Amino acid sequence: MALLVFDGFLCAVLSVLFLPLWLGATPFPISILFAAVVNVLLVIAARSVTGRVSSGLLPLGGWLVGFVLCMFGGPGGDILLLPSVWTVLLLVGGLVPAAVYLWTVGLRTALGSVSAGTAGGMR
Repeated sequence: MALLVFDGFLCAVLSVLFLPLWLGATPFPISILFAAVVNVLLVIAARSVTGRVSSGLLPLGGWLVGFVLCMFGGPGGDILLLPSVWTVLLLVGGLVPAAVYLWTVGLRTALGSVSAGTAGGMR
């Protein structure tokens, strides 16, 4: 499980490093899509390892810690994340798809246990 948390952290750092990517004169922030897909896969992997929906939050926590650490400036005054719309989109794109997945799975699990309990009580 610790490896999945570290992978979330590493995904955040790599996403931040590749965020200012350009193709010619056009910004090409492919790392936003990369962060969204990888975080959903990490959440699915965490759920499959433990079997609990709440364990899927751990890789997202690692990603968020990595993102926040990249927001701080370095000792020479260098910064990795500029105050731009791409930074906000990376934050939203990195967290929202995985959070929506966790929410839907948690809701399905809760409704499944309620309906199974109700069906058993009616017989």
